[in-house]
Amino acid sequence: MDHLTPRPDLYDVPFMAEEYHGMTYRLVGASGLRASVIGLGTWKFGYPDTGDAARVDERAAFPIFDRAIELGVTFWDTANRYNAGSGNSERLIGRWFRANPDQRRNVVLATKIHGGMDGATPNHSGLSRGNILDALHASLARLQLDHVDVLYFHRPDDTVPVEESLEAVEDVVRQGLVRYFAVSNFSRDQLATYLDVASGLSRRCRPVAVQNQYDPLGRETEPHRGVLDFCAANGVAYIPYSPLAGGLLTSRYLDPARAGAGDRLHDEGKLAAVATPERLASVRKLVKLAESWDIEVNQLALAYLLTLPGMGPQIPSSSTLAQLESNAGAGAITLTTEQLGEIESTLSG
Repeated sequence: MDHLTPRPDLYDVPFMAEEYHGMTYRLVGASGLRASVIGLGTWKFGYPDTGDAARVDERAAFPIFDRAIELGVTFWDTANRYNAGSGNSERLIGRWFRANPDQRRNVVLATKIHGGMDGATPNHSGLSRGNILDALHASLARLQLDHVDVLYFHRPDDTVPVEESLEAVEDVVRQGLVRYFAVSNFSRDQLATYLDVASGLSRRCRPVAVQNQYDPLGRETEPHRGVLDFCAANGVAYIPYSPLAGGLLTSRYLDPARAGAGDRLHDEGKLAAVATPERLASVRKLVKLAESWDIEVNQLALAYLLTLPGMGPQIPSSSTLAQLESNAGAGAITLTTEQLGEIESTLSG
């Protein structure tokens, strides 16, 4: 942004804001970072013509990013490993930021490191000091940015002392390359260890969030049971990936026989495993509830998750503008106690 030229369009902005473009924000864990309650996952954003197996190319992604800003969907999630370890999700986001530099501060951008990238030696992966520094600088280069708002460890690494990993995080946060630190695919005990070690080092390397798989149908599975309750008790935001169960919590798969090429669960070979008769029965019941409340089932699922203690922002992926707009609508839904009871009854029935 050009800070030397007067901007009358930015005169008299609110002294403090709780929302942006109609989208509610919430604090991320026990930090001062605020993020839109509905964000955007970019796992399948990339360059499929290069063979990275992405589903959303630049031509489709840029309008999604533009519309996300208009809707206040400003918490964007990516990782260096997305799409065959290509780095293409980060590259695509970086090209959008280069074309829209004034939007940088409007977006809370998270990325992840750990998995092998940019080379095949053992030092090209893991949570050693060396790989943390090299991987972060590579991510920043692909993103064409000087910092990321949230840096995740994509998975634990029990081959490296936790102290070494967190000391490296402390350094990059202190240097301004990273604003906040988080972890992903961590068990309760692993998260507890990180919080304990961080307490003896610096608040700058204390995890503000954990990103684990969670959806209303499957909830937590081993080895990650109990993490949500632990987050609620310890000021850590639980940010679920695949909150819509890979798209099952939409109307797309109500008749699995009609799923085909272009449908994510079909293309990834997961349809039979995810769309079990039991799960489909629950989805059909949730669809009826959603219809009776004049909302969509994906909106019901996201709005429900936002009511759970310890739960942070949601990051559903969107491969079309229609999906983005529908997901964003969940941010304006407040479920009543009676509605929550009906949802719980459906999920447990």
